[in-house]
Amino acid sequence: MTSLNDKLTRYAELAVKVGVNIQPNQQLYIAASLEAAPLVRLIVKKAYETGAKQVFVDWNDDEVSRLRFEMAPEDSFSEFPSWKVQEREQLAEQGAAFMSIVSQSPDLLKGIDSKRIAASQKATGQALNKYRQYVQSDKISWTVLAAPSKAWAAKVFPELPEDQQVDALWDAIFKAVRADLDQPIDAWKEHDELLHTKVDYLNGKKYAKLHYTSPSTDLEVALPKGHLWCGAGSINEKGDAFMANMPTEEVFTVPQKDGVNGYVSSTKPLSYGGNIIDEFKVTFENGRITDVTAKQGEDVLKQLVDTDEGSHYLGEVALVPHESPISASDILFYNTLFDENASNHFAIGSAYSFCLEGGKKMSSEELLKHGLNQSITHVDFMVGSDKMDIDGILEDGTREPIFRNGNWAF
Repeated sequence: MTSLNDKLTRYAELAVKVGVNIQPNQQLYIAASLEAAPLVRLIVKKAYETGAKQVFVDWNDDEVSRLRFEMAPEDSFSEFPSWKVQEREQLAEQGAAFMSIVSQSPDLLKGIDSKRIAASQKATGQALNKYRQYVQSDKISWTVLAAPSKAWAAKVFPELPEDQQVDALWDAIFKAVRADLDQPIDAWKEHDELLHTKVDYLNGKKYAKLHYTSPSTDLEVALPKGHLWCGAGSINEKGDAFMANMPTEEVFTVPQKDGVNGYVSSTKPLSYGGNIIDEFKVTFENGRITDVTAKQGEDVLKQLVDTDEGSHYLGEVALVPHESPISASDILFYNTLFDENASNHFAIGSAYSFCLEGGKKMSSEELLKHGLNQSITHVDFMVGSDKMDIDGILEDGTREPIFRNGNWAF
């Protein structure tokens, strides 16, 4: 029986060698919760063993974050510290790798005025816009992974005794990222190759449009000329491979900004801004979101859409089979890193420039001209189910099945 510490050590090795793929003399920036400290320490140790020059840890704490939203003056939410911006931009310019370890309670900011949350999200997005461009053009290596917090584990496993919840979430995370296997690094290489077979097929097709249908969705999504499907591993500016999300089960590309028409309904709750948004429907006309309704969190969803002009459009189209390992686990994580890898999804906001031929080297104006959306936000939401069909539409109007009943049709 493999111990928790052994699995944590494997997980730390995956984060360093597969996630950011630390190179000799490279710096590493880690953003993490205090509750993730045991994992962070192992990651720092593994990073130095692998040759990292220096590791910087930016700690956060749910209770401190909640206190700020409850008690700080109103005008503070429209500000973001310039020194934090300079830290990330300077490290990115020096070729550092970036790692985010998410642990936040899905209900962290429940009951907080949505205007405070929206102001904070907008200020953060505007301040870190240059850094986000480094991320979305693959100039740097970056990865997002997770570690349980007590509040998050309680949300996922409310039926378990309190003293078993965190361990249960650890087990679910280890399985999702393959850290429970004897040779997890080899398993990730195989997984990367498998996803790339789907990527290569779709890139060979060059579909002009995708048509999504289900009992609650009828949406047509145009794809820009020169779009590229991507999945699993990425390559940074220096030619080093990295894995941006752990876990990942998706292949994805960019939509044509003004080419989305119809409506789509969520199939899983969205955890955003410390709140849950659930059972929502989004309607599009010529790419723009014209209406949103939600049974829970509608105000928060509307604030998200109103973040800026670009947040009224989509920036990502992602395909995930209903039979993915995370979906098969039948666990609702209330965390987009996991839930988006159990379901087809879209992202409101900015597009990844590396999903366009030559996009990594294009200016913002050139990307916009090619139909890629720009925004200070990028928020994924889940729409897939075992009842969803997707057709690929070729330039001549020919339709071909991509998904049937929620799974790959090729």
